[in-house]
Amino acid sequence: MEETESARFNKRRAEGGDKADKPKRQLHRKERKLNPSNTISYVQILGTGMDTQDTSPSVLLFFDKQRFIFNAGEGLQRFCTEHKIKLSKIDHIFLSRVCSETAGGLPGLLLTLAGMGEEGMSVNVWGPSDLKYLVDAMKSFIPNAAMVHTRSFGPSLNAVGTCMDDPSTNPIVLVDNEAVKISAIILQPSFSEGSGLANASENGLQERMDSEPSTPKRKMASARKPGDMSVVYVCELPEIPGKFHPEKALAFGLKPGRKYGELQDGKSVMSDRQNIMVHPSDVMDPSTPGPIVILVDCPTESHLQELLAIQCLSNYYADFSGPPESAKVVTCIIHLSPAAVVSSLSYQKWMRRFGFAQNIMAGHERENVEIPILKSSARVAARLNYLCPQFFPAPGFWSVKQLGCSAQDNIVSSEVSDLKPCEIISAKNLLKFTLRPLAQLGVDRSGIPISMAPSEIIDELLSEIPDVSDAAQHVSQLWHMSTGTKGEISCIQDDKLMVEEPWLNENKLPSCLEDIRRDDMEIVLLGTGSSQPSKYRNVSSIHINLFSKGGLLLDCGEGTLGQLKRRYGVDGADEVVRGLRCIWISHIHADHHTGLARILALRRDLLKDVPHEPLLVVGPRQLKRYLDAYQRLEDIDMHFLDCKFTTEAALEAGDLSNFDDNSNRKTNGQSTQKIDSTIFAKGSRMQSYFNRPGSPVDIGAAIPILKSLKKMLSEAGLDALISFPVVHCPQAFGVVLKAGERINSAGKVIPGWKIVYSGDTRPCPELIEASRGVTVLIHEATFEDGLVDEAIARNHSTTQEAIDVGNSARAYRIVLTHFSQRYPKIPVFGETHGHNTSIAFDLMSINLADLPVLPKVIPYLKLLFPKLPEEEDEEELDDVVSTL
Repeated sequence: MEETESARFNKRRAEGGDKADKPKRQLHRKERKLNPSNTISYVQILGTGMDTQDTSPSVLLFFDKQRFIFNAGEGLQRFCTEHKIKLSKIDHIFLSRVCSETAGGLPGLLLTLAGMGEEGMSVNVWGPSDLKYLVDAMKSFIPNAAMVHTRSFGPSLNAVGTCMDDPSTNPIVLVDNEAVKISAIILQPSFSEGSGLANASENGLQERMDSEPSTPKRKMASARKPGDMSVVYVCELPEIPGKFHPEKALAFGLKPGRKYGELQDGKSVMSDRQNIMVHPSDVMDPSTPGPIVILVDCPTESHLQELLAIQCLSNYYADFSGPPESAKVVTCIIHLSPAAVVSSLSYQKWMRRFGFAQNIMAGHERENVEIPILKSSARVAARLNYLCPQFFPAPGFWSVKQLGCSAQDNIVSSEVSDLKPCEIISAKNLLKFTLRPLAQLGVDRSGIPISMAPSEIIDELLSEIPDVSDAAQHVSQLWHMSTGTKGEISCIQDDKLMVEEPWLNENKLPSCLEDIRRDDMEIVLLGTGSSQPSKYRNVSSIHINLFSKGGLLLDCGEGTLGQLKRRYGVDGADEVVRGLRCIWISHIHADHHTGLARILALRRDLLKDVPHEPLLVVGPRQLKRYLDAYQRLEDIDMHFLDCKFTTEAALEAGDLSNFDDNSNRKTNGQSTQKIDSTIFAKGSRMQSYFNRPGSPVDIGAAIPILKSLKKMLSEAGLDALISFPVVHCPQAFGVVLKAGERINSAGKVIPGWKIVYSGDTRPCPELIEASRGVTVLIHEATFEDGLVDEAIARNHSTTQEAIDVGNSARAYRIVLTHFSQRYPKIPVFGETHGHNTSIAFDLMSINLADLPVLPKVIPYLKLLFPKLPEEEDEEELDDVVSTL
């Protein structure tokens, strides 16, 4: 690429030196004064994962001036943006377990809080002592300042922040202020030697056990792994003192003044006129006990046995036989436990011990899939599906019938069906249980989203934009008129609705698309936004669907699993995860990889009883530090391969055919395992950003995994997966996927297709060279053309720069993605932006067979977004501000 102004980049950012420019900060935590007697308080179900069944719901404990959140699964931040829950008001986050299901959204949340305002913010994060392993993993890409308020408790596996490590203390008081007292009860099950859960993961466990002495007290701990501990949280609001009666105080000989206040504070005082002590009970009505809420996460039968055995909950049971003054009445219990546990006879008998407490079942129930928790994006998906179902097959709104499952799981055992119906309710998204004022104590369903049929969305659309009906018909005609007799793409002639474009004569089909089958390959854009999730766009992830041959993920931002569920359905996404052959990560920024652990954990669970190979993860070397640290928390069943071993130069130097079984490459009679890792042309201005000359790479050590890669590619029908360096941050890459040749029905050899994904980058020669003759170039276009300076400062690309890269490489199709969240629905994209280019939307599915039609659909899609991007930007900014 010629040296032009548009190709300039931020050298310090590319080298990682910009981090030193930022002052070190002690992130701010707010302290708020509370008044428990004059406060509004409730617990509310934040339905993350309720519609997609992919992560644990969160629970909000709300006070006027304080917020507590229990569990922070993937999608929490996006959920808060959608429902205008202020992240800046969150004071504490409590984890009931430390795993990807309950904590997948924590990294993104901490990074967002750290970036708020000029000083940034932090939040108290609480969890059992396993939290150390998660914190160690996050340190590879999150500033330490964002985690200075991390707190762990329970049996010590090493302290994190301020650690309460007395394992015999149960319950453990974590918070005790004017508004609430929150205690934790550890469930640390012991497993039999053959227990499936105990043996679910050995990776990372043995190393820890070998380093710790074996003692009788450690007998139980040695049978478990990090991540097995779960927590029961008990939230007790203070009692409200009874009404003070001045006339009674006067009758006891007290003068108005200081002693009145002492009596109301619960202290006894001496009468001013009589030789007697006056007690609070003499002059005040009885106090009203504060509500008590218990949150229970009991993930397995082994945890249930521990739950049934613990004694510290005995005074909360209705059948408590101890001193009456020690008895406590539970108001509400929120059950985060899975249906398999909750439906057991022993669990339901345990529930009954709490008398008339309201039981809210917040485990996943199938009926919740019908009401999307992200209605804004679901509405857009439904509209796109109506206009162009070929590129947007996801309906936006799933039904239980579509998913082929029963409407509701049976959570009540028939043997205990005498439980009163009012005592058990199924949790819904945004369901509230009011705690104060006491006059409103109880369930509040007013905030639960109303189910909306897809037909209502379409009726609304047709009322708003009547031309969309004709547009949908025109789009459908594109598929009937797309292919001419000689492989040329014909055009619509009587297209009155279509916006006039400067192009109408499309180029011929590339030879790789001749006789292409619809089950060859499909590009599914799961997340098309940048930085952090928004209402309409999730962060980066692309599924390369190879149908019967499995699939690959290119980047895996937070919420990728949820997006797979929205695209393929709850059970269909499980099949996609089972069929994954490789996950490729472009760079270590959080919006590109924090969904990885959740995908790997689900795949592990789905294949636990099936012989299988660990999943291959290809990424920059910093990612390995994160995965190695996370692996100590829970087994993620993967092999890691550094991107530098998959560059063209490295693959040529380490040609597997030149290696014997001992991984020694024979060259002129000599054995060598090390190559020069410099993969930039000598003298290239990018040379220093990857690895300086002379830094050796032990390619021999990677040979076993490279062989796995070669086997994977062969089984997937691919010829190559080649990484190449790009200009963004240290260790940033793009990737090339090449399909193998095929033979058509006439016996003709058809060359394989080629896809290039840019990752995050400035325009650079390496990207253009890798994209030569590409079938589809998926290129980031973070900024509009007028923001070149900002693109340079952050080492991203503008729309026109991305198109120029594709045109320079003679790409057949260019798909733009990774848009700044300042463009919430559709980016700035004008008629001059090319005849071979398309804008990506979340859940867009581009089949190879449909590539000829792809650019022709863009004018119709614009009809759905009549507002200018800057007008949408203002609306989205309002939502973000209200969230922060």
